[in-house]
Amino acid sequence: MKWNKTRKQGAVMLLSAVMGMSLYGCSTGSTSAGEAGAGTPEATGATAAPQAAEAALSGKLVLYSAGPQGLADNIVNGFKAKTGIDVEMFQGTTGKILARLEAEKANPAADVVILASLPSAQALMADGLTLPYPEAANKDKLNQDWSDAGGNYFSSSASALGIVYNTKLVANPPKTWAELAGAEWKDAVNIPDPTLSGSALDFITGYLSVNGEQGWELFRDYKANGVAMAGANQEALDPVITGAKSVVAAGVDYMAYSSKAKGEPLDIIYPEEGTVVSPRPAAILKSTPNVANAKAFIDYLLSDEAQQLVAGAYLIPGREDIEAANRANLKDIPQLPADWTWMSEHGDETAAEFAEIYK
Repeated sequence: MKWNKTRKQGAVMLLSAVMGMSLYGCSTGSTSAGEAGAGTPEATGATAAPQAAEAALSGKLVLYSAGPQGLADNIVNGFKAKTGIDVEMFQGTTGKILARLEAEKANPAADVVILASLPSAQALMADGLTLPYPEAANKDKLNQDWSDAGGNYFSSSASALGIVYNTKLVANPPKTWAELAGAEWKDAVNIPDPTLSGSALDFITGYLSVNGEQGWELFRDYKANGVAMAGANQEALDPVITGAKSVVAAGVDYMAYSSKAKGEPLDIIYPEEGTVVSPRPAAILKSTPNVANAKAFIDYLLSDEAQQLVAGAYLIPGREDIEAANRANLKDIPQLPADWTWMSEHGDETAAEFAEIYK
């Protein structure tokens, strides 16, 4: 597996970040605290009744998927019901998936990856690691800004980053990102670690792509105000649920919506100056020995059935003709005019600088 220069540096950093952790086995039950937890069967609804497997398909598929766990399980079960194909799934954060791909470069195992960061999929494509599938079913119904025109990756869902807060502790939530650097929020705020959370890195690089070097002032002001870098997404959110902290800056919205639906004292706002909507791309790896199965999985991922599962899991569907009824949809979210090309090119150096500030 050949990485470009910046992504190679990023892979080393990611491997260091997870050093000492044993890699999970490829099983459907594997869960990451960073991006799992939403989209439970109760939230997404039962999958469709099993149908006859397609005669041309058989064998297995190895899937590496960035959460949420419940949604991933439902999609895997729906795909198996449609095709009869067994799926071995490794569930982890985007950072852990990229680290695993790097560790396995001499003997690739995955057929398909689903990531929580668009620049990460763009980097896989740039390194020649993806298998184009331009004839994918329903590809033309996707948000074209989130997917590759040549079929190298398909963003089947998206989440947005917002200010997630404990409603028992916060009566008047901040309306802008800058307000979190004020005295009212001293030592009360968490932010996810961008070396572990692809969506957090998307927010930070997206903010910098709009505001330039001056954008670093926000994150330095956060640090001076006691903002804590607190692991991946779920690890940053949990202290807010318990009341140990009041707010998550750059919190993943589907986790907030899911927790709120379960009765947790949470809510979310999208700052008025805009935020980053983080697409969640899926890609077939060029090294796959199961090309037909991998293409069938992408087709299922973009199907009506799977996109309704996405909507039920509090995510924004990747298809523009399907909306979620349980959350803000894309048209309702103010967005920063983020430059995804800049974000992809500067992701690793940004994560390293951010980690240096917050060490």
